Amino acid sequence: MRSAALVYAGALALGIALAWTIFPADFLFPHAGLPFRPVGDTAQHIVAQRYLIADHWRWPPTFAANLDTQQGGVNIAFTDGIPALALALKAIRWALPEGFHGIGLFYGLSWVLQPVAAVWALRGAGERRILPAIGIAIAALSMPAWIGRYGHAALSGHFLILAGLGLYFRLVADDEEEPSRALWLAAAALQLLALLVHPYLALMTLALLAAVPATRLLRREAFLPDLLRTIACAGAVVGTMAALGYVGAQGDSGYYGQFAMNLLSPFWPAGSGILGWPWEPQLDATGKGGWEGYNWLGLGLLAALAIGILARPIEASEALWLRHAGLTLALLALTLIAISVRVGFGRVIVLDLGEPPAVMEQFRASGRFFWPVAYALLVGATILLARIWPVLCVAFGIMQFVDAAPLRGELEAWAGQHRPWSAEAEALRGPLAEARSLTLLPSWPCVDKATGDETYATLLEILALASERAVPASTMYVARWHEKPACRDRDLASAPLAPGELRVVLPVAQEAMAPLVPDAGARCTPAGSLLVCRQAAPEGR
Repeated sequence: MRSAALVYAGALALGIALAWTIFPADFLFPHAGLPFRPVGDTAQHIVAQRYLIADHWRWPPTFAANLDTQQGGVNIAFTDGIPALALALKAIRWALPEGFHGIGLFYGLSWVLQPVAAVWALRGAGERRILPAIGIAIAALSMPAWIGRYGHAALSGHFLILAGLGLYFRLVADDEEEPSRALWLAAAALQLLALLVHPYLALMTLALLAAVPATRLLRREAFLPDLLRTIACAGAVVGTMAALGYVGAQGDSGYYGQFAMNLLSPFWPAGSGILGWPWEPQLDATGKGGWEGYNWLGLGLLAALAIGILARPIEASEALWLRHAGLTLALLALTLIAISVRVGFGRVIVLDLGEPPAVMEQFRASGRFFWPVAYALLVGATILLARIWPVLCVAFGIMQFVDAAPLRGELEAWAGQHRPWSAEAEALRGPLAEARSLTLLPSWPCVDKATGDETYATLLEILALASERAVPASTMYVARWHEKPACRDRDLASAPLAPGELRVVLPVAQEAMAPLVPDAGARCTPAGSLLVCRQAAPEGR
């Protein structure tokens, strides 16, 4: 017990130290009025979370009625707003500073929990010595595909995958013919937590859980009870999805296969500090940049695998095909999903299987599904090295850490960037402080996707500013929907200004929309390149 507490405390301390080193305090604990703006997808996540935190409690609890008001509101599950954390923060919003959100905090939590979860997975696999635990804690904090997820907070929650691996190993342990009820309750809770962080992570942890009855079956052990429990866990996830409005949502189609993992990706050393390989450009055969399929394993992990397999080939083979055959099959299935129907090798597509089944469009960023495979290899390599000489585990962890140095530097630079607000956004601070509602033209569905990057960026910047006070806003980007958003800008522009409404028309829409605004000559004034129309709220209301 004392050694367990020691290794977990050490892993926790390591995670805290690195998180505090990489992320600035104003990134972890933000508030309204900061002199710089969020950018890219991060701005989208921040906006969604702030609006949910500020909105009234309602059902489903992940729904924010004060955002995308022309569509009736938005479920922040479709904006990657990390509902699990957003709901926890909403419960204590009375104690939070104005404009607080948990997006930066989630990055910090992920770095703190990543090494702890890695130790949990290793100990679940039966290796409980201190040196292997130190090695895997360091290596888990140095996994390139995890560090490289910056810009997408929810998907940095790889500690959930490691926790799923740890549960798998405990549920199939040879000395656990009948795993405890507590373990299965923990497994169910993990699936629900992963769902409320990001559905992709829930699919990964469910795949690991499905490996439990598969392994029991292939060992010729009693598997039916575990199969029924796994089905119950999956049913709980589906039931939660239905209750929270996830079921039936759809997004743009035609993406599965475009964001796949290249066959060479695990071995292509993009971002390797030891080899001096640049982080960008990444290996790409689909023309989509290769970022979603980025899965470089790291030089330390590859070296550990090579040494472990060469020195312990029989143990490695037995683990794959005898002790954990169900897990092996689950990981092979995840790898096939990651590779997709357009199989890339280097810069070329070597196999195109044509149009995928419609259900696969739900996994459009398929390259992500290799992550559980990488972590299973991490655990396996650590165990093999520990059987040779435990000191090797620390050596490989340090090698992995050194190799990931450029990626940590990229993450630190990204988290510390302070891009100033545009002049137009600064001009809106005063009007937004008095506004009861915000109407943005063009709305998201009305922007031309082919030429809309600058317009999208401006919309997000204004929404980020408005989200500091959660001024009810007319539009928002969503990745999925139950009813595809329609373009209604002409109706919005021509409607009389409501009391307290702030109507902002971006340059791209001014020629078409400005003449439609009632009494525009008296109500509208320029603010830089924006046209700002206002209707004062009644006195004292």
